[in-house]
Amino acid sequence: MAMSRWDPFRELASIQDELNRLFGRTYGTEGGEDQPDVRWVPALDVYESPDRFVITVELPGVTPDQVDISVENSTLTVRGERKFYDNMAERDFHRIERRFGSFGRSVSLPQVADAERIEASFDAGVLRIEVPKREEAKPRKIQVKARA
Repeated sequence: MAMSRWDPFRELASIQDELNRLFGRTYGTEGGEDQPDVRWVPALDVYESPDRFVITVELPGVTPDQVDISVENSTLTVRGERKFYDNMAERDFHRIERRFGSFGRSVSLPQVADAERIEASFDAGVLRIEVPKREEAKPRKIQVKARA
């Protein structure tokens, strides 16, 4: 049986490699630090008012014609692409922290959503999607009448 010297730093490096792979899968950098994955996930908020659901998506550097919104089987999907700089080569950069490439986000719509009347607007790099509720789903006040 051959004996080998125990190197605790080798085990620490192994743990660090595993953590890098874990975070890479979670945050979209599976290619490693030298070869980051080009996909990115734009930030998205969803909130509800009495008559509609509002979805906002941060899309800096994206124009409205680069965005596609679709609804299928009660799932609203936003897809598009943020292109790399047209007039710059990647080798000319000292640092690239922003993500480029295709993106996609999906949101399940509740049954009360009226998918036929969805509207979208784009302002200052923020996409705003308004999903009205069906009339029968909106809360209504019922007045109680007193008997005379």
